[in-house]
Amino acid sequence: MLFISEQWLLITILCASVSALIIVEGQRSGKSLSYHAVTHMLNNNLAILLDVRDAKEFSSGHIVDAINIPYAKLSERCDELKKHAEKTIIIVDKMGQHAGAAGKQLKQNGYQVNRLQGGMSEWTSQNLPVVKS
Repeated sequence: MLFISEQWLLITILCASVSALIIVEGQRSGKSLSYHAVTHMLNNNLAILLDVRDAKEFSSGHIVDAINIPYAKLSERCDELKKHAEKTIIIVDKMGQHAGAAGKQLKQNGYQVNRLQGGMSEWTSQNLPVVKS
């Protein structure tokens, strides 16, 4: 506590820097959207869903019409999304851990990207429909 009280300026700069880094990295990987916004975009045919979970998780339950490209294979299968280039790609993962990195990668390839806030765990906790294959 003594260090914090004596070095309050350094602590403030550190907190501001970390906050700025989080905001900048979040913007680089696409805006995070609520499940309400995602359903609105899907219902109006403005977006497609890209599920970046592995095939086993995807088959246990996914959002209707979602395209599955596992995060580990995204760089080699990115061209599969070219036919959807005019739409926003909404990235879905388990809890948000890979959506940011996947969004950043897709943005670098020229796609318009957003992320489902909370991933599939948020979607299922809201009792929204899923398809099992």
